[in-house]
Amino acid sequence: MLLTRHLDANATLVALIKGLTPRDGFSPTHLPGVKVLRASCDVARGPQIYEPSLMIVAQGSKVAYLGPRTLEYGAGHYLIQAMPVPFECETFALPNAPLYGVTVGIDRVVLGELVMAMGIQAGPPPTAQTLESMSSVVLDDAMRGCVERLLQCLHDPLESRIMGPARVRELLFAALRGPQADVLRALVEQQGQFSRIATSLNHLHAHYAEPLNIETLASYAHMSASTFHEHFKRCTLLSPVQYLKRLRLLKAQQLLLVDGLSVAQSAHSVGYQSTSQFSREYKRYFLRNPGDERAA
Repeated sequence: MLLTRHLDANATLVALIKGLTPRDGFSPTHLPGVKVLRASCDVARGPQIYEPSLMIVAQGSKVAYLGPRTLEYGAGHYLIQAMPVPFECETFALPNAPLYGVTVGIDRVVLGELVMAMGIQAGPPPTAQTLESMSSVVLDDAMRGCVERLLQCLHDPLESRIMGPARVRELLFAALRGPQADVLRALVEQQGQFSRIATSLNHLHAHYAEPLNIETLASYAHMSASTFHEHFKRCTLLSPVQYLKRLRLLKAQQLLLVDGLSVAQSAHSVGYQSTSQFSREYKRYFLRNPGDERAA
């Protein structure tokens, strides 16, 4: 009976998302920071980067590969992406049973307000060594109800504008009472290493096309360059230089595929001075030339 109830609940989520997805891929909604996702076929394993968010899957499944870790999140699960860490993702879906999901951006200001209002005092904050920037969580009844109410809200532009922010707060509140609450609390623990790295990542994402050095990024984390480098790599599994390179390449891929920019325009837009260097690094990362990507 429990399984039947969950299947019915998933069917409700699928129906709500289906009415919001005009095409495959991510589609915006009436509420900033909330997108819906549809995939009508398998998508091969490839590099991705998601902004800090909760990704709830109602049908189909995904597998995320982050360093040595493999995370499966399918119908009845949600992914907590606490930091925008580059990873590889594989999607499993069928034309007659597409993948449907919804992603909700994590607003650190709202998250901080909730943590303060909840007055959570569970001992000293966990260190960056004990936290995972990405984790898969079972969708319990409380979270499922929050998702359903949010999706219902999205079908009405006026309700989205008036009630949408409250629905997002409710969703984050439910996540803060879930099994991965520590990582969400750590994002807003001002003196914590995890939060400091997250702040430096915010700056990096806002200025990735500009010349950046480790000293500048470390200053946003209020750390020395050596300490910053150590904790940055612990949180993201990449050095700051490696991270910036991957971020630029992933942003360039979006410009090629979505915006239709030329290879030279894409390279310049993400901070490369040399188109030939960009093409070499692009091929090394994506295993194909940027020109072939654009043509396809």
